[in-house]
Amino acid sequence: MSSQFDLLDARLLENLGIHGPRNITALARTLGAPTETVRKRLQRICSRNFLRTHVNIYHTNLGLKKAVVFAEAIPGYEDTLFEALQINSFWIYLSRCYGIHEGCIGVYTIPTDHCVDFELFLRELEQLNIARKIDFYWSTCFKTVNLKRTWFDSEARSWSLLWDKWVEEIPTKGTRLPFTLIDPLDFRVEGDKTDVLILKELEKDATVSFTKMAKMLDISPQLVRYHFYEHLVKRNLIESFQIIVPPFDRAISDMFFFIFRFDTGEKLAKFALSLMDKPFVYTLGKILKEDSLVANLYMPKYEFRKFIDALSHLVQAGSLQSYLYVIQDLDKTVRQTISYEYFEKGSWIYEHEKHIQRLVDLAERNRLKRPVVA
Repeated sequence: MSSQFDLLDARLLENLGIHGPRNITALARTLGAPTETVRKRLQRICSRNFLRTHVNIYHTNLGLKKAVVFAEAIPGYEDTLFEALQINSFWIYLSRCYGIHEGCIGVYTIPTDHCVDFELFLRELEQLNIARKIDFYWSTCFKTVNLKRTWFDSEARSWSLLWDKWVEEIPTKGTRLPFTLIDPLDFRVEGDKTDVLILKELEKDATVSFTKMAKMLDISPQLVRYHFYEHLVKRNLIESFQIIVPPFDRAISDMFFFIFRFDTGEKLAKFALSLMDKPFVYTLGKILKEDSLVANLYMPKYEFRKFIDALSHLVQAGSLQSYLYVIQDLDKTVRQTISYEYFEKGSWIYEHEKHIQRLVDLAERNRLKRPVVA
């Protein structure tokens, strides 16, 4: 692993995830370092390591239910499937993927009163022969796992991956999950249009100033500040600040989506809590009404075999029931912010008929035919 970080970098990134990137002075005070030193460190990490900071929205409190979609492509029509998945306006993340589902993976945030419509949209992908097979899971919002000093080797100046230590640690964990990984009781809309517009900007850059956002939204900085603290913070519309910086060399690393299944909620909780400070984890979600987790992981290729060996040991020990995964293609990955343009007067506009018609048009352009049922 490349020697690109030192201990102060690791401490800085950890505290950036805890306190957020909006107050460098407070961050410097926590680190016991001059403010200018912290600024320069952040600039260096950003230039060398593709550091990005944004908010992770707690979509549940905006009346949105998260769906994780694994779509298997028809051979030769992988790009068509990728295009089709973007037709539904409520996608937030799409990527080509390889493995058990050779095709695409997508993450959507669907208005709760249109979940049936979304399932019909996915079924139409199969009916139109755009996708060979669709598997999807309704999930909680994702819990952000920012970098911690855990497993940071100050001598090697990099994060180590101590698989045996991790396996031994899991049974010692508690069972109290963070609120993000608990099935929500409801999906009420707690925000207004201004909240959604501010969240959209914070998703792009969590450091954007209130003054700059005010100019974008044509409102006063005081009103932006009010909405940020009185709505976004107090109403839990922000799950966390997400600090994205690859801890391992991107040229020799892969990103994965895993589904982990357990036979009890207690085992799920212990496993999930063991991942909250690990450098190979980006996000975790819990599949609704199941003892299953969905995880976005990132690690060097040469560590992956060791990780699978660790999972095998956990299955044998009864701590894990089963797992499946896909490998993501980071060169064919797109993101978009919350679908702010479809939020009006406290509710979401979901254009089901338009989505279906666009799928039909796409299939006709590509001369795809519905499969023949014997």
